[in-house]
Amino acid sequence: MVKTGKLRSGSGSKLKRWKKGHSSDSNPQTSRFRQAAKSRFFSRPSEKSDLTLDALKLHNELQAGPLELSAGGRKDACMEEEPDQALSDRTSGTFLSGLSDCSNLTFRKVQRFWESNSAAHKEICAVLAAVTEVIRSQGGKETETEYFAALMTTLEVVDSAESQAAVAYLLNLVMKRVPAPVLMSKFSDTTKALMDVMSKQATSETASSLRWILSCLATLLRKQDASVWTYPSTLQAYHGLLSFTVHNKPKVRKAAQQGVCSIVRGSDFLFTDKAPTHHPAAVTTAKFCIKEMEQAGGSKEDTTTLHVLGLLKELMGTFPLGAVKSCCETLLRVMTLSHVLVTASAMQAFHRLFTGKPNASTLSPELNAQIITALYDYLPSENDLQPLLAWLAVMEKAHVHLANLQSTLSLGHLPRLFSAAMSCLLSPHAQVVSAATNTLKTLLTECVAPRMEEMGIITATASAGNPSSVCKMFRIVEEGLSYRFHASWPFVLQVLGCFYRVAGKQAHAIMTKSLQSLADLRSTPQFPFSGELDLAVGGAVESMGPEVVLAAVPLNITGYDDDLEFPRSWLVPVIRDHVKNTNLGFFNSYFQPLASTLKQRAEELEESGQKLEAKVYQTLQLQIWTMLPGFCTCPVDLLVSFKGIARALGMAINERPDLRLIVCQALRTIINKSCSTEEEKAEVGRFSKNFLPILFNVYSQQPAAGESGTYRMAVLDTIKVYLTVTEAQMINTFLQKATERLNSTESNEFTRLSMMDLMVAMAPFLDEVTMTKTFELIRPYLQTKEPGMQKKAYRVLEEMCGGEQDDCRSFVVANLETLKVVLLETLKNASSPAKRPRLKCLINIVKRLGEEHKDFITALLPEVIVCTKEVSVGARKNAYNLLVEIGNAFVRFCGDRKDAMEQYLLLVYAGLTGSVTMITCTVLALTRLVFEYKDSIEVATMKQLLHNVCLLMGARTREIVKAALGFIKVILFIMDPKTLASHITVMMEGIGSIKDDVRRHFRTKLKNIFTKFMRKFGFELVKSMLPAEHHKVLANIRKAEARTKRRKQTTEQQDDSESEEEAPKTKSESIEDILADSDSDLSEDEGKGGNAQKKAGKQQKGRAWLKEGAEDDPLNFLDAKVSQRVLATNPGLKKSAKVEHGFKVTSDGRLIIKEEEEDVQDKDDGEMKDILEEAGVKSKKTQKRKFKDDNFDDDMDVEPQLKYKAGGSGIHRPLGGSRDTGADYKSKKGKGDVKKQGKLDPYAYIPLKKAQLNRRKRAKLQGQFKGMVKGAQKGALSGKKMQKKKRKA
Repeated sequence: MVKTGKLRSGSGSKLKRWKKGHSSDSNPQTSRFRQAAKSRFFSRPSEKSDLTLDALKLHNELQAGPLELSAGGRKDACMEEEPDQALSDRTSGTFLSGLSDCSNLTFRKVQRFWESNSAAHKEICAVLAAVTEVIRSQGGKETETEYFAALMTTLEVVDSAESQAAVAYLLNLVMKRVPAPVLMSKFSDTTKALMDVMSKQATSETASSLRWILSCLATLLRKQDASVWTYPSTLQAYHGLLSFTVHNKPKVRKAAQQGVCSIVRGSDFLFTDKAPTHHPAAVTTAKFCIKEMEQAGGSKEDTTTLHVLGLLKELMGTFPLGAVKSCCETLLRVMTLSHVLVTASAMQAFHRLFTGKPNASTLSPELNAQIITALYDYLPSENDLQPLLAWLAVMEKAHVHLANLQSTLSLGHLPRLFSAAMSCLLSPHAQVVSAATNTLKTLLTECVAPRMEEMGIITATASAGNPSSVCKMFRIVEEGLSYRFHASWPFVLQVLGCFYRVAGKQAHAIMTKSLQSLADLRSTPQFPFSGELDLAVGGAVESMGPEVVLAAVPLNITGYDDDLEFPRSWLVPVIRDHVKNTNLGFFNSYFQPLASTLKQRAEELEESGQKLEAKVYQTLQLQIWTMLPGFCTCPVDLLVSFKGIARALGMAINERPDLRLIVCQALRTIINKSCSTEEEKAEVGRFSKNFLPILFNVYSQQPAAGESGTYRMAVLDTIKVYLTVTEAQMINTFLQKATERLNSTESNEFTRLSMMDLMVAMAPFLDEVTMTKTFELIRPYLQTKEPGMQKKAYRVLEEMCGGEQDDCRSFVVANLETLKVVLLETLKNASSPAKRPRLKCLINIVKRLGEEHKDFITALLPEVIVCTKEVSVGARKNAYNLLVEIGNAFVRFCGDRKDAMEQYLLLVYAGLTGSVTMITCTVLALTRLVFEYKDSIEVATMKQLLHNVCLLMGARTREIVKAALGFIKVILFIMDPKTLASHITVMMEGIGSIKDDVRRHFRTKLKNIFTKFMRKFGFELVKSMLPAEHHKVLANIRKAEARTKRRKQTTEQQDDSESEEEAPKTKSESIEDILADSDSDLSEDEGKGGNAQKKAGKQQKGRAWLKEGAEDDPLNFLDAKVSQRVLATNPGLKKSAKVEHGFKVTSDGRLIIKEEEEDVQDKDDGEMKDILEEAGVKSKKTQKRKFKDDNFDDDMDVEPQLKYKAGGSGIHRPLGGSRDTGADYKSKKGKGDVKKQGKLDPYAYIPLKKAQLNRRKRAKLQGQFKGMVKGAQKGALSGKKMQKKKRKA
């Protein structure tokens, strides 16, 4: 039962009151859990379920517990039990003895929400306690079946309505869990008993138990077998349930409707293997609904019709075909009543029918098509916003469903809907225009697109069938380019673009004219929708290909005698952004020669001194080349066309520095996105012998002085990508040549570094033998004193050790001993830049080591620990990762994680006895290991570790203390409060021992740590453990925390306070949302008073308006479109647009403007990031110094202000004069001001400063203001004179 209770007196005025009709505005928009529950109710899982008997038993044991009383009920319960204390033990427990220890979980709901103030609930508890006692006295096990039998017996003998309601409620709970065979065997007796109670309650006024009886009857009928539905008694019981679906009491009606829905849609036999297609009672239900609606007729209130429509909305998709047809005919008849709510509910029923996607046995294609045709008679007026939106939504779903059933029939009906939707684009309502656009796009993608392949090429001469329908639809959409649609051109262009994408490949022949129209529109001066038009033409480029588009709309660029305005040059960026899946050969045959001609023309003009024209042609040919990556994205003729363009691409890389980036991008695109088959890879790889030498030469050439070398990274990336499709033998040949140039005495340092980069790129693709030779070759460079060469040598080794290929793994295994010796030998000579790749090599090697290599790991450990303080971020990151990898290796060696960690930490402890740097690095290493292996470290080990680190806090060196504080920070994060409490004394002693100068230096870090301690253990405990010099900081922290807490509470209260503004309406997503507003616009005529409005409250919802004819035209009631003159909204009323300013308003109309505080989530993210940085998981990045003043934005980077800056007064005044803001608006060409885009208009603005409130400066400010006004008047006068002169001229 629902928890109820009374409010304290006087609290009603404090409650937030919703305005009428807005009580559900705060409901969540998403309901995925409810949707999931609904879908589970009417279906059964196909796969094996995890819901086993053992799982249920475990769940029952976990859920079993003592009786839970609500907070309000405990006091009253105690008060009732006090007088009974003197009586015997038996008497003291009679009221709730059966309830509190009831072991059946079915009644957990009663126990959990027990309320002593509710008489009905007391009665339920009393009945449950009594029934439980009876079952126990007879030696029962308190099963659902026993409770069912006992409660049925009780139901037949109780007299009072309250007891009957309590028994019915408990029976409703237990029957859902009674085994189906029990309900089947006792069906006759149970039905008779329930029907007797139902017939008595139907005539009584209270009917408190009626809804529970109806629910019980529904559960009983749902569990029966299909054969039972052949008996008249079953249908009689079901008819009894049906009759209550139109009851005048909402709760009873709702229970009956839910029961009927659960029977017709969710009966158990419908989910068996031999289930019938429809429930046996479906036809009976349909007849009942039709009969009720016909009997209700066109009565004034139509409440019965609305109730039946609500039921039909849920059930119509489960009826057989004949019943659905009869129901649809009745729905269409009641829609002629022009009752707004009835029409809206009928539309909801149709929408639910189509969205349910019933099969042909429920809704045949023919019936679907007939409904579509019939609904055109109910097309609302274009001024009727909500009904028109609903009509569009229903028609969209109807056509989509018809397309799924029979595509040919669907395509035949689409042109008429396209015509209706296009006429909606002329509506004055933006919502209607947007909805119509979305409907058209949905129909194109859902109904037309899947059938385009089977139609083949469509021509304008198509006279019948699907091609003819597509032609009609396109002509209707194309008509939207006429001037009468000019206000909706952005939406028309969207639909056109969608049509191009869907049908452009097959129907490009009929679309040529529209493309020419678009080109003409684009060339119109100041055409406002050029962005939308470009997207539409882009859709044509995607589907038809650039060749077809350019045949319809030529570029008109030849290189000679061109209009230098190039009116069609807008096509170049459109093609560049949208071309894909097209013929690469077209670029080779059309665009590449055109680019060469333009380049040649630019050179000629340059020579003749026409530099401006030369620049234009040069820019244009570069833009044409930018199309190349798009042409290389999944070309359809790669195998045929690549050989034709390969030579030109190679020459462009070699000879045209301005095209290198574009061509390299194109080559990478071809290999990464277009080589899907082995044949295509082989075709592109065939030219590696041509491309790779060119790329190698370009990369190894040193850029000339003053020339940018940015292209080299793109060339190197292209080399790496091209190597993936190159044969291994060829790569070995290239490597040999690179080695020769590396060892050549003629090579300079730049060339040798370039060769090393090429070797790094080729290393992962070598075979094992070549890798070994390469390793021997680079071995001397590992000890060279040139940091650059040494780093590159380690990079080669890193690529060979870390590659995923089998050859890389084999190389490491075969040369493991040699690698160990070499890496230990080169330890002393390793330069700082080489640390990052060296550590990466060690990570890859340690992953493959066994227990016999433990000594090697021990020898490496000091180097790894020291590298945690390296300058390079990458080196530090690799050092921390290697520490974790060594830990994983120890776990592999020992098997037991805790023993492994103990051995590992003993080796790391040795660093605490070294130099200051070594101690700092060791603490950093321990911090990372504790963070990573927190669950694998013994308590004693952790205690000893914490003790040692706390001792280091007394050191005089800041670096050591900084590392130790980072360790404490991580400990506070990872350790649970109980374990932390045992170590708090040691940590506080350590913090208290920090030297004064070090303490002052790290005051921010210490404050952060103290805050965390106080949140976990409280102010008093932390204060008692720290020396007196820290107490002032602690008091400050406590004040700050209290202030933050108060501010947060104030913010929450303000959020909950009543606001003047109504909640904004969310976007309508479903048919219910659309139709829910259909009666929200209804209001009384303006002449009536307030009392009349109140009296007319209920009739108001059903009102409708007739739209008179234009001027003196009388209204013709025999007109076929007369239904469009019946409006759900008053055409004489206009809604006042409310300005949304985004601020809250107080009761007296003042705006509440407050600074946005940092979100709690952001704060948590920042704290987590801080911890990860301390633990070495994330890299610490050096940040620029920022102002601490609150007046500046937190994310405003400010340069460090280390130099003295003049300020103050007298000789300390600021040297730079105040900047005149008006100078921004001054015209450069003549007098006066000019408007600037994105800035305020050039008026004289008076700044609102605090200084203006100063009374001593009032005279000065008044003078300034008067001068400003005089200046404005003078300017206006001169402007007026200028205008007069112009008029005379």
